[in-house]
This record gives sequence, C-alpha cells and structure tokens, in this order.
Amino acid sequence: MNLLKNDLQNRIEGKLKKLDRLRPLPSPAVKKLQEQFQIEMTYNSNAIEGNSLTLKETFLVINEGMTIKGKPLKDHLEAKNHQEALEYLYDLIEKGKKQIISEQFIRNLHQLVMQETGKEWAGRYRNSNVIIVGADHKPPEAIDVPDEMRKLINWLREKRKKIPLVELAALVHHKFVYIHPFFDGNGRTARLIMNLFLMQQGYPLAMVLKNDRKKYYRFLSQADKGNLAPFVNFIGQMVERSLDIYLKTLSPSSKKREKFLPLSEISKKTPYSQKYLNLLVRQGKLEAHKEKRNWLTTIEAVERYIKNRKRKRKRRYERK
Repeated sequence: MNLLKNDLQNRIEGKLKKLDRLRPLPSPAVKKLQEQFQIEMTYNSNAIEGNSLTLKETFLVINEGMTIKGKPLKDHLEAKNHQEALEYLYDLIEKGKKQIISEQFIRNLHQLVMQETGKEWAGRYRNSNVIIVGADHKPPEAIDVPDEMRKLINWLREKRKKIPLVELAALVHHKFVYIHPFFDGNGRTARLIMNLFLMQQGYPLAMVLKNDRKKYYRFLSQADKGNLAPFVNFIGQMVERSLDIYLKTLSPSSKKREKFLPLSEISKKTPYSQKYLNLLVRQGKLEAHKEKRNWLTTIEAVERYIKNRKRKRKRRYERK
C-alpha cells in the first residue's frame, strides 16, 4: 500500500505529464524559473535552519555579491555554499548524467554545503554522538553511522524501482536525517538529495517553505515514531506546488489557464467555506499550492474535487 494518497499521487502524475507534453520548454522562461526556484530554495532551506537572510537579501548576496549590513558572515557563506551545491545538481541534470546515490556522492554534496562554514567536518561523518535540540529522536551512535549509511544505500538500491518516486524521495529524506550522519548541514543535504531524485525524472525543484517549518518538523517527528504517511504527503504537496507554478508559467498563452486564487476568494464562488477548503487542502484532497502564507487553488480544481467525490459515492452505492 502506497503512503502517498491516491488523489495526490494521481494529480502529481497528471501534472508531470502535462509538463512533459509542453516539452521542449521555452529556454528563456525555464531559465528564469530555475533562477527563481534556486534563490527560493536556498532561502527557504537555510532559513529553516536559522539563517537570518531574507529572500531579497539572499538574492542580493548570490546574484550581486553584496554584503548585508548587520547580518552574520556565516549566513552569507551558507547562501553561497547552498547555491553552489544546487548548481552542481543542475549541472548533473543538464549533462544528462543519471547520478547514482552513493556514500561518496552524499559526502561530496555535504562538502559543498559546508565548505565555508564547517571546513573541518565538511564531507566527513561525525565522530561523536549528537542531540537534536527540541526533538525526541536520538540519532544512532557515532560508531554506527558508517554502517547505517551503508544500509541506507542498500535499501535505496533494493527499493528504487519498487516505490513510487515522490514517496521514495520523501523516505530517503527522512531516513537520512534520522541517521544524522554529519555534525551540521544534515537537513540542507537531505533536501538536496531528495530533489536530485525528483529532478532526474523531470520534476522541478520541490522546496519546504520556511513558513511550514513547524509542520515540517512535526511530520518528521511523527515519521521517527513510524508514522510515515504525514511526512510523505507533506512532501507530495511541495512537489505539486512546484508543478503548479511551472504549469501556470509555461502553459501557452493561447490555451485557457486555470486562475489560482486565495481560498477566501474561491469560497465565495463555490459551495464550501474557506475553513473547509483549507481542511481539504491539508488533507491532500484538493489541489492547491502555497504562496507565502496563503493557499491558492482554482474554481476548476474545486469542481474536479466535487466530481471525484460524486464518483466515489456512486461506487460505494453500487457496491451496496
């Protein structure tokens, strides 16, 4: 049984097919989107870990080489390091290299993430035990880390073609941070590894938003205790968000595009209240994506939900 809800998985697969049908994608538009996503990914991934740069400041540090007054040097270096690690992944994808995830690859990626802020331990497994502040989970003993990492790679080789891609990417993310193989940079490295899986199969970058930080950690904590579905579906929603943005931007202007609006506006034009629409979104039953703190969906998406619900009710009635 898949951990990713069927409705969400079907929507993700359908949207990837829509994106594939648009290929070859217009190079200037794709380049702009990739640049936007790289900055947003760097900002959000670092901000989750406590980096104080804003989205605009992250852009200025990376694209203009500016120094932001009053912000720590470490925060500037983290932005540049993360951007370099992302460019490394994009370079692999553009060259058509199907990177096989190995311990050496993970260590190389971590080295890029930590090259200026933790040189001594960049790309090296920790040699002592660690405590994750605010979490119940206690990572494996340091002496067990190499063996646990080998088990992760072996698990990945065994399951790679047996588990749906988005679910696999989410599970690898969780398993990696559960081991917590490095002193620092585990979360950033995990999110990059997860995205390599997705990008190799034609998905755009999927990012965990800073505004969802508490939810992200809560679902990771639940996964630590064996309840994996909430985290897998959370990542699924992040994947769908990126697909929505790509499709909204890249769909030909000659075709009618679905207009994404805040739930407060959609509720005025549908049978559902804003609160109920929000519940459907959080349950993964209604396609939507987040911009800043607001969930956006379309009238057509609500109509598809209603149609799908009627179909399911009809099936249940027929079985009786």
